[in-house]
Amino acid sequence: MQLDIGNALDSVATPGVSTDALDRLDDAVADAHETIAAGMSNARFGYASLNLPETTSAAGIERAVDSIDADAVLTVGIGGSALGAKTITAALGEANHFLLDNVDPEATNRLLDALDFESTAINVVSKSGTTAETLANFLVVRDAYEAAGVDWTERTVVTTGESGPLAELAAEEELPKLAVPDGVPGRFSALSAVGLVAPAILGYDIEAVLDGGREARDSLTESIDDCPAYAYGALAVALERRGVHTNAFMPYAEALEPFAEWFAQLWAESLGKDGQGQTPARALGATDQHSQLQLYRAGRHDTMVTLVRPTARDDREIPAVDVEGLAYLGDATLGDLLDAEFEATEASLAAADKPSIRVELDRVDEHGIGDLLVSFEAACIMAGELMGVETFTQPAVEWGKNAARGLLGGEETAEAAAVRDKREYRIE
Repeated sequence: MQLDIGNALDSVATPGVSTDALDRLDDAVADAHETIAAGMSNARFGYASLNLPETTSAAGIERAVDSIDADAVLTVGIGGSALGAKTITAALGEANHFLLDNVDPEATNRLLDALDFESTAINVVSKSGTTAETLANFLVVRDAYEAAGVDWTERTVVTTGESGPLAELAAEEELPKLAVPDGVPGRFSALSAVGLVAPAILGYDIEAVLDGGREARDSLTESIDDCPAYAYGALAVALERRGVHTNAFMPYAEALEPFAEWFAQLWAESLGKDGQGQTPARALGATDQHSQLQLYRAGRHDTMVTLVRPTARDDREIPAVDVEGLAYLGDATLGDLLDAEFEATEASLAAADKPSIRVELDRVDEHGIGDLLVSFEAACIMAGELMGVETFTQPAVEWGKNAARGLLGGEETAEAAAVRDKREYRIE
């Protein structure tokens, strides 16, 4: 991953960061890096995430799924238990990876009606094995396979903790079972079995994904001048302190659209603490130049735009036509046009004094997506250190889980009581 922060400096953007502030920031980054490095060395909770490129066994995952013969995969999980896997397979252009990561019954019915159960593996993921949405969806999926006369036990892989309902089910039915790594929050777990089972079943080179992650991990140094990941996290924090409270994440590659969704969870759940945190907004270049860019360029000075693109991609020529006003396109490719759109968006933001950061990777492939995932995890952890928040917890999310569990189970928890006590002011 490479970074260009020129359009986030105060000579270009308002608000922006001065070169003197960068020097001061570098000292804080050096101190934070010591904490992060020690956390990695001791495999402390959360920091152990950055060890996954070294501790995850690609061969072990491949052995576990070797008996699964499938052309498609249905991942049943939610949040970090599903987004990492989808991010990886989407980056590799895989169309036969499906998610059940919500409990919308109409969407679930549509998906199950369209699946070929005989050729689709089930990849169910829950660290605790008790996640209500995941278990409910898995029960629905299992029932659908049985109703179609298809043996779901021959097609199911379980990734979970050492104990719990899913672990017990895997033992009872002799299902392939892989471990959710200890000390790793779900949103940081993409480079473990949590994110790698689906691409492994579909035949991708998951060792190359881990190689990309190792390269990103090895790039972590104590100075932002040498470390794109830390530089991104530090610049985002510096801009937030100057009033930039929205981070619009805009990849110029459709294969990275799910990566933007993964980033949104990572950034929001990790850094939204103690009255701090940027709101992540998902956009797609060049599509959202025709919608959201209006706000980012002409709205309040409270948004940074993260522009992401590969520097190499497969391309397609634009056919030449003899039509006035269109002939210029005949000398270009779709990739040329997309790059021109990228650079035009970047320049238009600078012309409007709006900060942006350019992120580039060599190519969207196994190595590239592994690099991006670990780089942005490291960026997030650095941001959390500089902000002084508990990066690896999610107490607000747990509140909602407790409320839903209380409502469904009839428990009079404090959270469920708060839901029942909702004030109404209806307008009909």
